[in-house]
Amino acid sequence: MACNIPNQRQRTMSTSGKALYEILGLHKGASNEEIKKTYRKLALKHHPDKNPDDPGAAEKFKEINNAHTILTDMSKRNIYDKYGSLGLYVAEQFGDENVNTYFMLSSWWAKSSMPEEDFYVSPEDLEEQIKTDIAKDMDFPVVLQPTNANEKTQLIREEPRSYCTDS
Repeated sequence: MACNIPNQRQRTMSTSGKALYEILGLHKGASNEEIKKTYRKLALKHHPDKNPDDPGAAEKFKEINNAHTILTDMSKRNIYDKYGSLGLYVAEQFGDENVNTYFMLSSWWAKSSMPEEDFYVSPEDLEEQIKTDIAKDMDFPVVLQPTNANEKTQLIREEPRSYCTDS
């Protein structure tokens, strides 16, 4: 399903930790020293002042800087390695110290709300399930993650749904 929202950066959902590490060209277990060294090289290479003719240089530089900022902060890095970008979003909303509690309570609630075994999907398995659903050409909603705290999460569907309540 294609999503055409103008001027909105699309994000992929990843709990594997690959996206930020891939931006820097590193493996998930990279040391802080490796991260800093690679960051310096890439920042110099993609700095907008060094590439005035490349319109994508500024965006690339922002991505490199964001990856470096998260991966050199041990608290954020641990959250990202464990829960992916969703974990970072939860940390932004509720604080770093509440991320584990959020996911623990979410999993308990989800597991207790539906008796079906396949209903609950842990953050670790979500990306694989999405890939499988796409391969099977299944219909599923798309959730656009906010790029900052001022935006709201958007749920996009092909057709509108109506809900009835007993009154």
